[in-house]
Amino acid sequence: MVDLTKKLTVVTGGASGIGRATVLKMAAAGAVVFSGDMDEAGNAETADMANRSGGNVIAITLDIADRDSVAAFAAASTNGGMVAVDIIVNVAGWDRIQPFLDATPEFMDKVLDINLKGPMNVVKAFLPAMVEANAGKIISISSDAGRVGSMGETIYAGAKGGVIAFTKSLARETARHKINVNCVCPGPTNTPLLMAQPESMREKLARAVPFRRIGEPEEIADAVLFFASDMSNYITGQILSVSGGLTMAD
Repeated sequence: MVDLTKKLTVVTGGASGIGRATVLKMAAAGAVVFSGDMDEAGNAETADMANRSGGNVIAITLDIADRDSVAAFAAASTNGGMVAVDIIVNVAGWDRIQPFLDATPEFMDKVLDINLKGPMNVVKAFLPAMVEANAGKIISISSDAGRVGSMGETIYAGAKGGVIAFTKSLARETARHKINVNCVCPGPTNTPLLMAQPESMREKLARAVPFRRIGEPEEIADAVLFFASDMSNYITGQILSVSGGLTMAD
């Protein structure tokens, strides 16, 4: 069993889907979790679910694309910068499936601000204290779209590919400070984004997966839990696909 007792953890996107599953798994393992999300009601519900089961989760409003919001979230999570967090999990993301040629400049900016700049904003806010502490785990949720591409998600795939490159480069920079930086790439997963797509599309995706089903958020959270645990202490700069075998990338 993974033991994260009293590990100070921040998770973005905690209101639903993979973020919620991650918060619940981390809390069940004993971590003190600060869950950030723009969806205040969903985020509060996640915290309530965890705390009713004996967890310790604090829900805080967070817009990862807004640096002032990130700064406020970091201050609240670290007692004004007095303590370093042990674990960062970047889950929050956003997309809308459409052809690249239909994308407006505003849409492109939003996708990049949330999915690429957002994780960078979060890491930048917490990293100095981690470097000072000479310890920490950073896990980002990318996507297999960032490894192999995805029709109708070209800008999103570009952003998620950026998260993969960011992970690898940051791992090289922070290894000297004993900070592990890794990335989880989900395949098609039972999240609100996927459930908003036509049933016919979801069925086609399920048939394309060798395991013949869509992944569940908890299965992605299990990979996050591994990277957050002591079992991954000698692993950094790695990209793990959790896709039921749909993508088998080098």
